Amino acid sequence: MHSQRTIVLTGGGTAGHVIPNLALLPLLAREGWRAEYIGSETGIEKRLVEAQGIPFHGIPSGKLRRYFDWKNFSDPFRVVSGVFKAWSILGRLRPRVVFSKGGFVAVPVVFAARARGIPVIVHESDLTPGLANRLAIPFAKAVCASFPETMIHLPPSKAVLTGAPIRAELFKGDPARGEAFLGLPGSAGAEGEGKALLLIVGGSMGSRNLNKAVRAVLADLLQRYRVAHLCGKDGLDPALDGKPGYRQLEFVSAEMPDVLAAADMILSRAGSNAIFEFLALQKPHLLVPLPLTASRGDQILNAQAFAAEGYSRVLPEEEMGGGRLLHELEMLAAQAEMHRQAMRGSPFRDGAQKVMDVIARFA
Repeated sequence: MHSQRTIVLTGGGTAGHVIPNLALLPLLAREGWRAEYIGSETGIEKRLVEAQGIPFHGIPSGKLRRYFDWKNFSDPFRVVSGVFKAWSILGRLRPRVVFSKGGFVAVPVVFAARARGIPVIVHESDLTPGLANRLAIPFAKAVCASFPETMIHLPPSKAVLTGAPIRAELFKGDPARGEAFLGLPGSAGAEGEGKALLLIVGGSMGSRNLNKAVRAVLADLLQRYRVAHLCGKDGLDPALDGKPGYRQLEFVSAEMPDVLAAADMILSRAGSNAIFEFLALQKPHLLVPLPLTASRGDQILNAQAFAAEGYSRVLPEEEMGGGRLLHELEMLAAQAEMHRQAMRGSPFRDGAQKVMDVIARFA
């Protein structure tokens, strides 16, 4: 057994900034690391991290907005206060290394780690670095990238192409358990009787327009597929409860590996974690990236990169209406094997071990 070394993980604001950190936990434990987490006092990360039994330390954090908001005047003080609190926590924990997944809460932690001389490793999930990571990169020893295309946006001396860390439990999903959980009888058998299972995933932010487009063509969809619809917080439509062949849920957490295993095809937003999970599991998928009106365009770039490799079909949100969504799903079904073939050949199916190698190098 290794002597216990401490690593501090940080990142938050959305699940996308937390889940890759959680994917590293089994490997960290196996290699004798003790993991502690610094996140925001109010973010989603506290619940996700504590569910894994990892000690959580909350700090104040601000957000850098590109639009007017009264909080723009108070948030700089919250960031400064966050730096001091992170400085004090890091002094107490004395980690060998800090691993940052981004999000604005990570910025004060990275600044404090640099001030204490603790090596920082940053991971960028999207094709181009977000603002929080752009602020953190000058203070980092290494920057791990999920996409090959990201490398040109990073300092060459720090950039390491690792791919995205994937949660090990995703590979242990059981389609029979997923089918039982969803309760949508009539799975496609060996002779092709029954209907394929279409899984629809809006993500924490991007559900509303996707939900609307899906429900507008639901009658047509149900002629061809059984539909499991993860419609996000407050996204349920009570009028559709109990509709044959359709199951709506706000979220799925523990059962997600089984649900993914059961799915024949996926319709999803193009968040980096989600699409790398579909790649790792070789699930044919149609991506509807968040548009520029709702994001900085990172999902559009993610989706284009995956389409260029032959992993994904892509449909811009503004083109979802008028039967186009149905047509794109038909095309996906027809070309499913071609997409699976492309995904099987990908060298970036799971980056967890490559990230661990970078941590070992700088710790």
